[in-house]
Amino acid sequence: MDAYYSDKLSAERLRRCYELATLRVRQYLEAEIDFVRRKIQLGDWVLELGCGYGRIIPQLAAQSDLIVGIDTSYSSIMHGHNVIKNTNHCHLLVMNALQLGFPDQTFDRVICIQNGISAFHVDPRILIREAVRVTKPGGSAIFSSYTDEFWPFRLEWFELQAKAGLVGEIDYDKTKNGVIVCKDGFTATTVRPEDIKEYTKGIKAEIRIEVVDQSSVFYEIIL
Repeated sequence: MDAYYSDKLSAERLRRCYELATLRVRQYLEAEIDFVRRKIQLGDWVLELGCGYGRIIPQLAAQSDLIVGIDTSYSSIMHGHNVIKNTNHCHLLVMNALQLGFPDQTFDRVICIQNGISAFHVDPRILIREAVRVTKPGGSAIFSSYTDEFWPFRLEWFELQAKAGLVGEIDYDKTKNGVIVCKDGFTATTVRPEDIKEYTKGIKAEIRIEVVDQSSVFYEIIL
């Protein structure tokens, strides 16, 4: 997974990114959580890929019997232990989403939101297949990316992060059409429906695509 989030954008610096979010971005973030919450059934075991400092885990814990968050950033996971300390049946682990240390068919829901499928900077086919491997039959792996309509708000949010020195200066010559490029090497793309269909070729599952809040596109892989 991408070293940028481990080395430059982790723990308190990552938290500051969310503190800078505009009202429209906050609406988007809450809409993502609400969507995922509706997908979790009482008694589910849930795995979040790229959990950062555990931002959403307390909000998902009430519906699940167990929720595990993994991230490659040691500092984010250590910071996250304070976030979840008053929440039951939650665990945060340092782990690579491409090499999950769980047996096959362990979780009812595997979640990778806020464009993690792009932000991790890994082969999305391998990421999806590993998520599917640890998902139980009848369960689902849920990924999200951005809608094209949300682009102005997404770009504005990154501009605020760049101004605060949390990410590098935005390279406007290369930033366009759903792709953000910063001069320090940070990049973020957009995963569209045609991409997810390519990434899931050969997987025996139902793929549901749903737009939420005109900001997120959710890809739910139902086994």
